[in-house]
Amino acid sequence: MPRPGFVLEVDRATPPTLFWHGESFRLERLPRGSRILYPPEPLNPINDVRAAIEKALDNPVGDAQPLSSLLNANMKLTIAFDDVSLPLPQMTSPDIRSLVIEAVLERAAEAGVTDVALIAALALHRRMTEGELRHALGNRVYNALAPRGQLTQHDAEDKTNMTVVGETDRGELVELNRRAVESDLLVYVNINLVSMDGGHKSVATGLASYDSIKFHHNVDTMVHSRSFMDRHNSELHSSNWRMGHVIKDAGVKIFQIETTLNTATFPENFRFLSKREWEWNLRDRGSFIASSEALKRTPPHLARQIFQSVRSPYGVTGITAGEVEAVHEITLERVYQQQLVRVDGQSDILTLGLPFIGPYNVNSIMNPILVYCLGLGYFFNMYRNKPLVRKGGVLIMSHPNRPEFDPAFHPSYVDFFDQVLSETTDPLVIESKYEESFARDPWYIHLYRTGNAYHGVHPFYMWYWGAHALDHLGGVIILGGDPKTTRRLGFQSASTMADALEMARTIVGPDPSIMHLHSPPLVMADVY
Repeated sequence: MPRPGFVLEVDRATPPTLFWHGESFRLERLPRGSRILYPPEPLNPINDVRAAIEKALDNPVGDAQPLSSLLNANMKLTIAFDDVSLPLPQMTSPDIRSLVIEAVLERAAEAGVTDVALIAALALHRRMTEGELRHALGNRVYNALAPRGQLTQHDAEDKTNMTVVGETDRGELVELNRRAVESDLLVYVNINLVSMDGGHKSVATGLASYDSIKFHHNVDTMVHSRSFMDRHNSELHSSNWRMGHVIKDAGVKIFQIETTLNTATFPENFRFLSKREWEWNLRDRGSFIASSEALKRTPPHLARQIFQSVRSPYGVTGITAGEVEAVHEITLERVYQQQLVRVDGQSDILTLGLPFIGPYNVNSIMNPILVYCLGLGYFFNMYRNKPLVRKGGVLIMSHPNRPEFDPAFHPSYVDFFDQVLSETTDPLVIESKYEESFARDPWYIHLYRTGNAYHGVHPFYMWYWGAHALDHLGGVIILGGDPKTTRRLGFQSASTMADALEMARTIVGPDPSIMHLHSPPLVMADVY
């Protein structure tokens, strides 16, 4: 049986702790009495994934009928799927989305359905490249649909292919992809890497317009979301659920298929990253030393290419189909079973290492705004009940935080960093003064629609994503980060852990309690 996660208290015998540091690693000795939160080991995967898919399609949950009974020759069928932001890193072939979509298409063919469309649910994310689409869908699906124009990517700025579904009781506009809304059946194929994914968020965000998404991707919603990973305490999810009910009441028929993965994140040559440090054998130590020394001599752009080429040997732990909310409740149970670890008490200081990848820099650069978002928006929120760090505490996160940007994928990020953050880091001021001009900028819209650029408003949402953490914390220190770039973000920089802890003590007091979040692999704290 896989071993559960646990909290280790550091003593004299505890070896140095591994910190991710972008495209490299650091070994740090934490003070005695510090606590380290280790993730559970990967759950055992499903042995026969294809059989599990068939079973899910034939035995849907909630008030849904089996998929085959919903298909007929005269219908309009649309299949939407999660984009390249999931999973992280990309999984080894075959991607679970390709297997699920193949099964759905096979049943559609048996029923004589010819009007089929496949849509990448991008929301305001960048368009996927052909290679990324082929990886997610498999060559068989891609070659069958792409040449015939049946594979498209959601365009949130294509007003001719958007339709207003209605408004929630709080006046939130629900505007979605017209093809999806007007279909006789919308099948959504999801990957739930963390508990934030899936549910009504899949359609209400993934297939929506900017004018709809802005009702929940805003500072007020984000700052009042007490963990994006806990749906019942997340205003982001509350808004999406209200929108989901509007979509259902409007008669949009959704057959949701959600999948969960274990945390078998790293291939054999990086297997030491999945182990606790005191369990490293000679081979693990050798792999760590060899990798670390090689990375020290490798230019950042080459190290980035090496890490971005990693494919994770995830195992599928669950496949559930049917009515959206019934499906999602089962999905959440599986995610929590894999990731949740009980933690007693908050700490004064939370430390963590940020890896080379987040949802928005797949095959690209982790620019400073994405460093901020990954640390304050994602890792800080990997909790249920209470944050790992107390109100007014300090977050220390390790990352080079270099002033590097991808001009093709993140053009508006460059201007956000240079123009907006040079004036203010206050999310409310940023939202009121700058958001609309970036969101409506014709050039950014052109790059989003015709190239591989994130929407012009995207860096704003990444900044808002950390609003709850900013409101909660008394200070943020980036360990090993470029000092000038870190100051632009409004944070302090430290070159050593000793310096970072000394700086933190000036905020929280002379004898602080310390918690280290040992992730990835992913772990979620259940804090009491």
